[in-house]
Amino acid sequence: MCTTCGCETDTHDHHHHGHGRHHHHHQGEGKEARKIAVEIDILARNNRYAAGNRALFAAKGIFVLNLVSSPGSGKTTTLERTLKDLGGRYRCAVIEGDQQTDNDAQRIAATGVPVKQINTGAGCHLDAHMVAHAAEEFALDHLDLLLVENVGNLVCPASFDLGEHHKVVVLSTTEGEDKPLKYPNMFHAADVMLLNKVDLLPYVDFDVEKCKEMARRVSPNITIFEISSRTGQGMDAWYGWLAGRIAAVKG
Repeated sequence: MCTTCGCETDTHDHHHHGHGRHHHHHQGEGKEARKIAVEIDILARNNRYAAGNRALFAAKGIFVLNLVSSPGSGKTTTLERTLKDLGGRYRCAVIEGDQQTDNDAQRIAATGVPVKQINTGAGCHLDAHMVAHAAEEFALDHLDLLLVENVGNLVCPASFDLGEHHKVVVLSTTEGEDKPLKYPNMFHAADVMLLNKVDLLPYVDFDVEKCKEMARRVSPNITIFEISSRTGQGMDAWYGWLAGRIAAVKG
């Protein structure tokens, strides 16, 4: 069991990826110290893999994003729309993270973009080791953009660096505008927020400006795009941001 989040996974199984072997704790003096030591070890090991991923992606000139959100935010729909609208402008690949099923991977595959599914079982996030193995499935010399869709969870993915350039958090107007304050670690870790489902604003009780203010309270420099992945509203600004970052990585 991972002391960082309580999920049970196994890093050494390439089909069911996770953190690796962890220590079991028993009642008694020093228990808290041992738990802290294990958590530090888990994150240190992950960060070593992340550094390797980052070096590999830099050498190949690939721009990498880690898409995070709670379940139901429209993350997969946003990804689908992005891939379709880019229309082959960039050479893309996707890593899909879910606890079970390949439903989202099938949706991405329908766009014609290469996709690799990772099922985490009881695990509630992807880690850098999983991403390293999944990336081996792609022709990295022929990629411009790698998009990682993390497991739907606003807690644990905040702590795990995958070697990405940026975390992109998707928040929908069907959620509360106070999500950035409820889950500050995630919004602090994210460089971009996609405020999705703005087409539903006439029908939901959601204060856009209050949400943006709360997001900037925990991450003052966060870039925010108001979008609808269903109608396409606001997506051009998001695509413009992507184009600029991809060009910068390509040099």
